[in-house]
Amino acid sequence: MPTKYQEKKSGLRSKYRLSICKDASHYELFVVRLSGLGMLISSILFIIIIMASVTFLIAFTSLREMIPGYPDTQTRRNIVSTALKADSLERVISRWDWYLSNVHRILNQEMPTDLDALFVAPTDSLGMIPSGRSVPSKEDSLLRVEVKEQEQFAISERTPSQHIDGTLFFSPVKGVVSDGFNVAKNHFAIDIAAPKNSVVNAVLDGTIIFSGWTDDTGFVIQVQHTNNLISFYKHNEKLLKTTGERVKAGDAIALVGNTGSITTGTHLHFELWHNGSPVDPTKYIAF
Repeated sequence: MPTKYQEKKSGLRSKYRLSICKDASHYELFVVRLSGLGMLISSILFIIIIMASVTFLIAFTSLREMIPGYPDTQTRRNIVSTALKADSLERVISRWDWYLSNVHRILNQEMPTDLDALFVAPTDSLGMIPSGRSVPSKEDSLLRVEVKEQEQFAISERTPSQHIDGTLFFSPVKGVVSDGFNVAKNHFAIDIAAPKNSVVNAVLDGTIIFSGWTDDTGFVIQVQHTNNLISFYKHNEKLLKTTGERVKAGDAIALVGNTGSITTGTHLHFELWHNGSPVDPTKYIAF
């Protein structure tokens, strides 16, 4: 009596016939003769061909857009457009961060950084280096450092801008200049000794871009003027204007004081900057 294994083995070797005949005459139109093993292999090949055909249709035709969750052409374009807009916003935010960082540096009597430092080995949101910019070489970076070191103590020798010449400044406070403008000592301002609570005036029309407290210089107010001029008023006793307010030349904006950790007495620490560089206020304002 044959075993189950032998029956299965015999079934794979047995011959089978698949035929298509006319019902009336029993005439065979199509005949296929296969063993059990042949039918198994043919079924596997048929399944593989069907899977390959479906994969091809999905990968290389528009039928893939009919799959739930797969984005269509317009959606993909919107995704790319959104990514590019996000990259542009990142650049704008980076520039604003750079600007605010320089404002704080100026308030702390430090030299502002160059905008080029913002784009060291830059990459956008798509992981690509923006066109039109290349990563500076080591030699270029060393040359930049050397030039900056040579120009560090040459700020006072720069030719005054023609945009400042002829500008009528209002004196910030009436008093005596106790410490002058000195680049070598990193004192990019003049100190004006005046009685406590003396009125501090805006030197030109402008907008208050900072009005608040810093640990080193106490109550500080900063005014943005036209022609890229910025004026700073530090160590105040009280601030009379807030950020965002518009002021006219001669408007009271603060009161003279002695606030902050690095003050040496009741006075006004006054700075004047043009195009990102400090200038000596005594060359343009009578104190």
